[in-house]
Parts: sequence; structure tokens; C-alpha cells
Amino acid sequence: MAGTTALPLEQFIASLDNTCLPRILQVCSGVYFQGSIYEISGSEVCFSTGDLIKVIGIELVSVCCENISNDEKFELPINHTGLFKVVPETMPYNTIEEMISLRPVGLESCLPFTFTNHSKMTFDNFTLGAGRTLTVISTEQHEGQEDQVRCHVKGQQGASAEVCIPLSFQGEFSECENEERFTLQEIMSSPCLRSRRFHFVNTTKCEQPLVLSPVYQVHAIMNLRKNILKFPSSLEVDVVDVTEVCKDVNFVTPLSLTEVLSQPDESFPSVVEILECPQARSLFKCSWLPELNRNSHLVFHKKKNTPMVLLSSSKSRKAQQYFLVSEQYGGRFRRRPREFNSVYEVYVASIQAPGLKVSVTRNCEDVEEEGLPSLSVGEQLQVVRCDRMELPCTGSAAQKQSVEALLCQRLQEPDDEDDDDEEEEVKQENEKEEIFLPLYMPGHFVEVLSDNKKYKLRDLGKEFSLPLDVKVVSRDTEIKTDPLFGLASLRIEGAMLEPTIQASLPDSPDHCFEIPTQWISMSVSFTKDPLPWPSDQPPKCHVDRVTEVTDTFFYEFHKQGNPEEAPPPRPPKGNLSSTKSCKKSKKSKADKSKERADKSVPTKKIADLTLNSKKRPPAPPPPPILDDQPPPIVPRKHSVDVTKGKALPNTYVQREDPKKKAALCDVAADVDSDHDYETVDESLMAMMKTAQENVQFF
Repeated sequence: MAGTTALPLEQFIASLDNTCLPRILQVCSGVYFQGSIYEISGSEVCFSTGDLIKVIGIELVSVCCENISNDEKFELPINHTGLFKVVPETMPYNTIEEMISLRPVGLESCLPFTFTNHSKMTFDNFTLGAGRTLTVISTEQHEGQEDQVRCHVKGQQGASAEVCIPLSFQGEFSECENEERFTLQEIMSSPCLRSRRFHFVNTTKCEQPLVLSPVYQVHAIMNLRKNILKFPSSLEVDVVDVTEVCKDVNFVTPLSLTEVLSQPDESFPSVVEILECPQARSLFKCSWLPELNRNSHLVFHKKKNTPMVLLSSSKSRKAQQYFLVSEQYGGRFRRRPREFNSVYEVYVASIQAPGLKVSVTRNCEDVEEEGLPSLSVGEQLQVVRCDRMELPCTGSAAQKQSVEALLCQRLQEPDDEDDDDEEEEVKQENEKEEIFLPLYMPGHFVEVLSDNKKYKLRDLGKEFSLPLDVKVVSRDTEIKTDPLFGLASLRIEGAMLEPTIQASLPDSPDHCFEIPTQWISMSVSFTKDPLPWPSDQPPKCHVDRVTEVTDTFFYEFHKQGNPEEAPPPRPPKGNLSSTKSCKKSKKSKADKSKERADKSVPTKKIADLTLNSKKRPPAPPPPPILDDQPPPIVPRKHSVDVTKGKALPNTYVQREDPKKKAALCDVAADVDSDHDYETVDESLMAMMKTAQENVQFF
């Protein structure tokens, strides 16, 4: 499309596709303003006469619908679900080929279609009169012959025939309205359909013919601007294609970090300018990140794939930290035992480390109904395999349930003071005891390690499976301040092969850092500035091997590595917990009734003494009370200090001391006594007397 013919921007962009890009356009229609300044996506855009625009991409976003009867315009999104029908042209076509050329190409719904002839048609010995309706069924191509269309013709009294008409046959032909329906996507994908007029199907929104034209979002750069421009193709400016004339014009080419990786190795080292800085909410917490500002410069030394590991510090009172560490890290690590808070965590660890040994760090009481064995502090268990176990239900066989459990072997029992031979044999048998631990069982375990060796970071990844708990025992001497040294515990969460760009600031070209291109979004452009060192004396680079990252990076990393991680198992659906609680409640009720019985011992004894004992003589009557004298008043106790905050006991009912109650139960019978009835305790008699007096008083 190179030349000097000026076209509206909308028309020119509609004639392009991504295969013919980039194209260089020159504005030739004056100045475009909307208000005073045209602002799109935070960028100020204005096109003046003579400006050069390099179109590097187009994206179809909507369709402009123009009502040709009143020049009304409105836009529809490209994913609009409505259907459209073609409006037949009023002007007749001169040839069959002209009419066929305006049909959509590559759409299954383009055939059949119908048309009428306004003049008589003669083919060899076959003649059709004017005004006949023909339906195009297919197109036929034969070697050495002209292309033809096979048409179906309906005759009089229901008769029909098929005729083949050459495409170059001349006459007057008009389209008939067809039942073909098209979506906006289909219309915009066919240049032939885009030149037709349409109207909506089954809607009253607009019954007038519409002209549909695509609206693109244009991605372009300008020779005087350094950022990528994005603007709609509907801007009312005229442009001319000057691609062939302006091949040597220097346009700043913005590149993402991923696009930088695709540059040849000969492009490095080089000085680049930052056009778009990283987002404010970054995934990294490092010293070089605040230096990546817009219009600032960086030195890109080289690109490579760097093996890295993600470390996390232990959870403590301080905030948890996360680090992205290169495998070139020079410190030394020592393994640390892992801690597990459930049997399921032990099971997950045993999959990656067969024969895992753990030690119990907290006592666990057995729960027979749920199949939970008892565990004591110090017991060592070795994982054998994952199996199924039946829960010891007391119901019928149909109610029994089996759950997944971890089969473990006890390696030792708690030490006993007795060292008899029989007990020693029993202990040896216990050392080989196998127990089942349900996967849903809570517990507290720690890994048993016999390894005290120091490892490099790259060796840990080769010899052990991750995650792995470690501690830095010797720092990396090439790092001025090693942030990993001194931390109580670290966990290696995972490993990755990360595409990185080794970069540095121009002020300190020997102090390099690695930019993970998949985790940082920014755009740069290569410049022709000289490197900040003599050409024959490249600096000796010291690369930061530890980069602190945020918890967001940690979660995103785990989301990519384990998108559908299975949750730990739940306890069985049976009523084991309810059964347990019921048994506990029954037991508690029995205990309460027993306690009530114990508390009612004095009352029961009084009843036995007064009513149920046939051998005992009747109790002596209370002392006589004269009618003219009131009953004796029980003296009140001395005043109690109110500051103690306790309620005063009822002074009218004498309470029995629990110690005395125990003493009453322990009284021995007098074997030498000649009487065959029990002796009434004087304290009980005194209590009965007091109670009777109180009742009479009230």
C-alpha cells in the first residue's frame, strides 16, 4: 500500500492484517484534537501534520454500525451474539462472476443462494425466460474449460431442472433476500462481507440497512516518543503509507524482558533505557528494585537460565522471610529435622523419603472408638507403608469402617528401671511392634536424622527431595552481608530453572544482580550509549546470589507448582465422635449420680437410722418446749469480711465437713459389743436435733 494516496486512518487500518506489519504512516490531515489533548490509557496523544507513526500491531475490539438512512452511528463489541442478514443490492449485476465475487469466502453458509435474471438466457440448446429464480448449488471447475456455477431452476407445475452457467455469462442479475445469518466475527473475517449492508435478525433495534466497519486498537510507536501508543482506528485523521520511503528512520523499539531474551547474544553487553518501570506492588524486596525508574539506564551483561531455589525462614515471633537463591550460593548447609503436626504430614514426607523415621514429641492418649493408639514422648517410629485399617466398632459387621492409615514400626519403648531377662525379651518384642496411625490423626513428631554432614546448595537438590529443612552453618564469603546466615532454620520449598538477565547500574557495573524475566514486567529499549568501562578492561562481576521476595511471590510460586493440591483426609463419616461423646456423657452422668450418692450419705444414714432399721431402738424425742417460751434461736456466726467476695453460707442449715464424711465412712464396727444394733453417732444426733429446731423455728 506504499504510495502518496491519503486515506482515512480507519479505512487504511481495516485493509491491514498482522502479517504485513510493521507499516510506517505519515499524518497528512492537520492536527487531531479531542478537547485540547487526547488522552488514552494515561498517555497524552496528539497527531500533527508530518508525524511518523510506526504501526506494530492491530487488535479488533469492536464494530461500528452506521445507519445509512440518518447517518446515526453506534458500536457493538466484537463478541456480540446477535445475528445479521445481508441486504440485497438494488443495482443489478452485469455478470455471474461479479455477483459471485461478493459472496463470503470460507463460510459454509454461503451456499446455496438465489438470484433472478431480468433478461432471457440461452445456453446451447437450453433457453430460460426472464424473471426466473435460480438457486446456486455449487461451483464447478474443469481443466481446459471456463468455471461454471450449477444452478437449480424450478419450472412450471412443480418441474425442476439443473443448469450450468459460465461465470462470464452477461445479463442483468439481482440477488434475492436469503436466509443466511452471520455473526459479527464472521462478517469482519470476510473482506467481501464487510463491503455489504446488513440488518438485524429478529429485533426491532434497527430495521434500517447498516454499514459495518471494524474498530481496531492500534499499537504503534513514534520517532519522537519512547513508549508504545494505543489508540482506536476510528480517529478522524488521514494518513499515507511511507514505509518504503522511511526505512532508515530510527524508531525507538520498546522491548519487554521476554523479548530481550530473544535478542542475539551479540547484543550483549549493552546499555538500555527503561521505558516502563516495574509495577509499584512488586514481588521482590531488594536494594536494586527502587533503582529501576522510568528513563533511567541499566547495563545488560548477558542472558542465561539460572537454577534457583526458593527458601523460607521458620515461623517465629518475627515476620517470616522468603528468599530466591541461586545454586551458585557459596554457603554450607546442614540438614535439620522436620517437624510434623499430623500423621498426614508424616505420610506426605514418607512418599519422598522412604523409610522415614520420626520421634514422638508429645503424648497422645488412645481413643479406642476411633482407632487412635497411644503414643509417648520419645518413642521412635519408622514408616513402613500406607495401608487400610478397620475401626474397632462395637456394632454389627456391616457398620465396620476401614480408613487409610500409616503402618509404622516402633523402634523403641520408654526405658524401664527393671532389667530382668523376661522384661528385656518383652521389650525386644515391643521394638518390633507394628501400629496403625490413621491419616487424620493429629500428633506431634520430629524427624530422626543421623546425618551431620555439610552440603552445598546444589548438592542438597541432587541428593534429597524437597521440601527440606536446613540451616546455614557457614556463610557465603563473596557476599558482603549474607542474609541467610544466622537464621535459626530454613526450608527449601522448591527449585526452578529461571530465565534471567544479568544486569547492573551504570555507576557500579561490577556489582551485578539477576532479573527474573518471568516475574518482573517492564519495557526497555537498546541505546547506542557506550559501556561504562574501557573496551579492553571489562569488570569482574560479583553477582548477588540471594534476593529477598515477598509472601505474594511465595504463594504465586506454590500456586503454579501445586494448582490442585489434595487436602488432608477427614475422619470417617460414622458417628464415632458422637459415640465417644455419648459414652463420655453417659459416663459423666454415672459419675454425677455417684457423686450425688456420695453427697447424700448423711441423709441416707439418717433415713436408715430413723425409718428402715428394725433392730435399732427409736430415736429419743426432742426436748420438751414450753408453750410460753419461744424456740431457741441459733446464734449467728461472727461477721465475715465483705472484701473477700464470697457469699455467706446459710447459717440455718448446718453443712457437713467433707473430712468428717470420710471419717464417718471409715468407722470400724465394735466386734466386742453385746448389742446387735448399730451405734448412733452423737454428731448425727446433734445434727438431727438442730434440723428439727430450725424447722420448728420457721
